[in-house]
Amino acid sequence: MHRDIYKTLNNWKLEEERKPLLFRGARQVGKTYIIEQFGKENFSNIISINFERNIEYKNIFKTFDPKKIIEEIALISGKKIIIGKTLIFFDEIQECPKAITALRYFYEEMNDIHIIAAGSLLDFALKEANLHMPVGRIQYIYLKPLSFNEFLRAIGEEIILEYISDATNIKEISEAVHDKLIGLLKNYFVIGGMPAVVKEYINSGNISKCQRIQSSIIDTYADDFYKYANKTKIAALQKVFKSAASMVGQKFVYSHVDNTMKSNRLKEAVEMLETAGILIRIKRSNGDGIPIEANAKDNYYKLLFLDVGLLHNMAGIYDKTVLEEDIAAIFKGAVAEQFVGQEIAANQDFYRKSNLYYWAREARNSSAEIDYIFEHKGEIIPVEVKSGKNGKLRSLKMYIDKYKPKTSLKLSQNHYNQSDNITSIPLYAISTFLNLRQ
Repeated sequence: MHRDIYKTLNNWKLEEERKPLLFRGARQVGKTYIIEQFGKENFSNIISINFERNIEYKNIFKTFDPKKIIEEIALISGKKIIIGKTLIFFDEIQECPKAITALRYFYEEMNDIHIIAAGSLLDFALKEANLHMPVGRIQYIYLKPLSFNEFLRAIGEEIILEYISDATNIKEISEAVHDKLIGLLKNYFVIGGMPAVVKEYINSGNISKCQRIQSSIIDTYADDFYKYANKTKIAALQKVFKSAASMVGQKFVYSHVDNTMKSNRLKEAVEMLETAGILIRIKRSNGDGIPIEANAKDNYYKLLFLDVGLLHNMAGIYDKTVLEEDIAAIFKGAVAEQFVGQEIAANQDFYRKSNLYYWAREARNSSAEIDYIFEHKGEIIPVEVKSGKNGKLRSLKMYIDKYKPKTSLKLSQNHYNQSDNITSIPLYAISTFLNLRQ
């Protein structure tokens, strides 16, 4: 299952001033698989150390001397470590906090060694161990669920993927090809991008089995609450977790979750679920210049779920997606907004944590809201997700009149169109027009 992150990993492999790489991301997004596959394809050998299962390696880190650590790893594993040809992989590194501390010394004293680490619920484990990350000495990299393009590649639709990757083709796409892509996008909405679910879909094509795997992943996330929260916080976590799916695309209001629970407890629960990678906050910004974060308001936000397929499972809306003719209208537009936010996040720099923003103006008789705004090549681009052929764009036009952006996007099920300084593109082509990595 090829992932776009491989290109970034290949570049990291060739860097001269190379830092140890620490994978971050929610559980079950495929961190271990990606690293081991990358190691097999790009190195003569890979030494994988799982600190949950291979506890004998923990005693190695009584010292922070990289040469001594490397020597003992070779002796215990029985494998030679050859500089430039061996990848060392520390999995579940949160189980050995001293190994995290040791990473800084590899950068300072032996940065010619290729080391990648990954862990589950890493931030919580570090907090519990009262351990500070070696800032500036390691490189974080963030893995997310499969994007729509990665999904197309995984299910063998490389030809149509290559076709829509050219913006020129999007402008001239035929009705037949357009219809096929809408069908594929519907499939992605239901399946989502969690690797285990996509793998089951490829192997069996059985949607019911895919749904069972999604349910299992959701249960795992809920079970994890007991690993990083005490009993007094569990109730708030459960309430926010269950409510988040039904509130996608809406301003998150604590009283709508539970009007009997203190807002600071619910706010803490949101922050914890965001730290676990299950939720992403979409912060409100006035859009007044770059960086957008400088004008963002932490207390005003919407929530994005980790994965559109898991959203379907949580909300129980599989049938609505199958029956709805306009995919931008599913679940009152929330699924399309989830998809667009997920795609924007997937196309951001792998070395940075996802940052998403929306624009809103709250004024008497003149309130307005745009689904997303993002930075691209020195400008802010507003994005509206609309259903129907003639979806109103009052808020987008208001934003354009005020800020006069060079590019504005409308996303829907419809074909490409250009008018009134607004570029309208089909939802399935968003990555083609984002190109955020370039």
